[in-house]
Amino acid sequence: MTLRLGVVLPTYNERGNLRTMVERLDKALTGIGWEVIVVDDNSPDGTADEARSLAQEDSRVRVIQRIGRRGLSSAAIEGMCATAAPVVAVMDADHQHDPALLPGMLAAIESGDYDLAYASRFAEGASTEAWGRPDRVKASNLANRIANKVTGVELTDPMSGFFMLPTRILRADAHRLSGVGFKILLDILATVDAPLRIKEFPLNFAARADGESKLDRTVVFEFLVGLYDKWLGRWIPTRFALFGTIGGLGVVVHMAVLAVVLNLFGAKFLVSHYPKEVAFIAGQTTAALVAMTFNFVLNNELTYADKRLRGFGPLIAGWARFALTCAFGLLANIGAATALVRLGFHPYPAALVGIVLGSVWNFALSSKFVWGKY
Repeated sequence: MTLRLGVVLPTYNERGNLRTMVERLDKALTGIGWEVIVVDDNSPDGTADEARSLAQEDSRVRVIQRIGRRGLSSAAIEGMCATAAPVVAVMDADHQHDPALLPGMLAAIESGDYDLAYASRFAEGASTEAWGRPDRVKASNLANRIANKVTGVELTDPMSGFFMLPTRILRADAHRLSGVGFKILLDILATVDAPLRIKEFPLNFAARADGESKLDRTVVFEFLVGLYDKWLGRWIPTRFALFGTIGGLGVVVHMAVLAVVLNLFGAKFLVSHYPKEVAFIAGQTTAALVAMTFNFVLNNELTYADKRLRGFGPLIAGWARFALTCAFGLLANIGAATALVRLGFHPYPAALVGIVLGSVWNFALSSKFVWGKY
């Protein structure tokens, strides 16, 4: 049977959902040549092993196990580029998306009348009642309004994770997709230059069948990061921009802690019993440790969310490496600024250059030795 459709399932800890999802795909796509590409971000629950087990039983199942990489959008892009099918669909493996919509979506694409078909949670005839998350419905509606303004395309659900398009359209612009965040459809809509003819299908959005949602408290942040990456990431790399922003917040935290230590917790006592410099050193040291810890926590949760350290041991080791990295960055900062002043530069521009060099140094070493691989 000729291969007509590739279905990409980006997964993370979906072992319990895979077999039943493949069974539902087989039932929905009777008479259609299809394959499913499971793109797994090295799930600790053995999702990739389960996918390989299914592939032994059914040659239409393929597996990509990604090591050291995480992210729904980038996983979807890899899967879509891996299929030989002329049409590709992306959907969740948790059974919230109904495979029964796939034949109708495929017919719309193969007719040549449409360039993209997608399932909407908010179209007429759709429902989110079974989802049971009114808070997430409100958040999705807000994100959809923002997304429509950004892309210039008026859809009822541009944040949908269930869509289909000709593979050639995806491959033509795959190199321009950011792969950041968790909404690949938004990325495609904001990237493809030619206007797309879009067919909408109402979706009865179901509750997840097994396991827990992967969309944690950082999803709104990731949405904003995706928008930033699309419009400004070409000039300032997104991860570096986040690292620098958190560093700026760390300066505010540092100054606040220093003020608290000096003004509220014994500054007068310290000054009366010890030289003034001792009081400052005590406050500066405390402020530096608090600010550095603040930076480490936020970078771990946000900047490096796809490489997030978990567990007491990894967090402590990561914090220690981050502290060492910051120490080297401080030396680079002071050394460069001092050298410029000796060459005749004004102190303030020299200090700014030192800050930038120190930030780049910290970012490079942190990316490698704290959240990367040696």
